[in-house]
Formats: sequence, C-alpha cells, structure tokens
Amino acid sequence: MLDTETTGLEVRDGHRILEIGGVELIGRRLTERRLHRYLNPQREVDSGALAVHGLGSEFLADKPRFGDVVEELLDYVRDAEVIIHNAPFDLSFLDRELALVGRASFSEHCALVTDSLRLARDLHPGKRNSLDALCERYGVSNRHRTMHGALLDAGLLAECYLAMTRGQDSLVIDLGHALPTDAPPFDSTRLAVLAASAEELAAHQAILVSIEQECGHAPVWRATR
Repeated sequence: MLDTETTGLEVRDGHRILEIGGVELIGRRLTERRLHRYLNPQREVDSGALAVHGLGSEFLADKPRFGDVVEELLDYVRDAEVIIHNAPFDLSFLDRELALVGRASFSEHCALVTDSLRLARDLHPGKRNSLDALCERYGVSNRHRTMHGALLDAGLLAECYLAMTRGQDSLVIDLGHALPTDAPPFDSTRLAVLAASAEELAAHQAILVSIEQECGHAPVWRATR
C-alpha cells in the first residue's frame, strides 16, 4: 500500500510530493516493513493542501529531497504489487518526480499498480468510495485521522483492501498457511452413515403429505427417477 501527500492538486502547476508512506502486506498480513519519508518539495505549500495534511514549508525545510530517497522508494516497491487509492493522482506526481531525477516511470519499477478506488467503485457503484467512506463501510476505525497523512492513510487502506477482497478462501488465508498438498486421497467408504429411524421416516412422510395437500400436487421429493 502506498500513499503520497502533495503541495497541491495539479502536477502540471508544478506541485510536488512532500510525504510518502507505505505499508507491506504478505500473505494478507501486515509486516513490520514500512516506508515513511517527509520531503522538502522545494516550493510553497498551497493553503488548501495545508488544511488537508497540515505539513507546512517551515516543517519541511530541513527534510530530504525526493532525489535523496528515490533509491529507498524504488527498493521498497521493486517486484511488488503496489496498491494506491486513486492511483492516477499519485502516479502523476510520482512519475513527475522520477522524471526530474532521470528515472523511468513508477510502474516500470514494480510488478503491478492496482487502483483500490477503481476496485471500490466496481464493488459499490454509485456510492461514495473515498478512504473515509470505505472505513465507515467496512468498520475500520479512523477516529484518529484528524488530518491526512501518507503512512496513516496507507495503513487504513490496507485494512479496507483486505475487507474488500475477503472471499471464500479467507479462512485459509487468515490462518496464515495453505492447505497441505501431501494429504492422502479422500476415502468416502470410511464415512459413517446414519440411517433414519422408523419414527423419522414416518415424520418425513407426514410432512410430504401436508405439502401435497397444501399445494394440490405431489411434492418433487416423491418423484421417481
């Protein structure tokens, strides 16, 4: 999971990345391997963006520049599926920053980029699918999220993504191991068969009679092959 905070909304207006946060999932479990960096964007932060994340120019003045952490970032995402909420927005900034330091676009450094916003819209068409909306929908607590933060948002996204993608195999996955592949073949002859008693058979027949009387025709259970 990866998230960024920026000095403004439009990369074409020269806005830059000022925070990067990432958390790692392996086997649908969070690891301790995280990425978090504040960056000096080398420009002023728009007032609108400042109201969202609270990261001002004075705080960021002594932080490293993007070029100083680019290798750390690329090592973190290399050969991984990177999940980003509203990926086109973050990718536009990441690609611009990488171009400024002479590196290839972000998607060329990882195995795959998945847009969790697009996934959420496919699952919940016509509904709000912001990160806050997903937290509310899936019961992920975000009461501590008074402002946006790249690492915090990446962690919340991980929880929401796990909830969105939990399927019929989630029990096996959540146990942290796969089913054994060397198990012996299933022997159905070893199953215990419990025959119905005479009283149970009589009760079953009585139910079929009542269904037949109510419906006016024989139940399908009386059909012979």
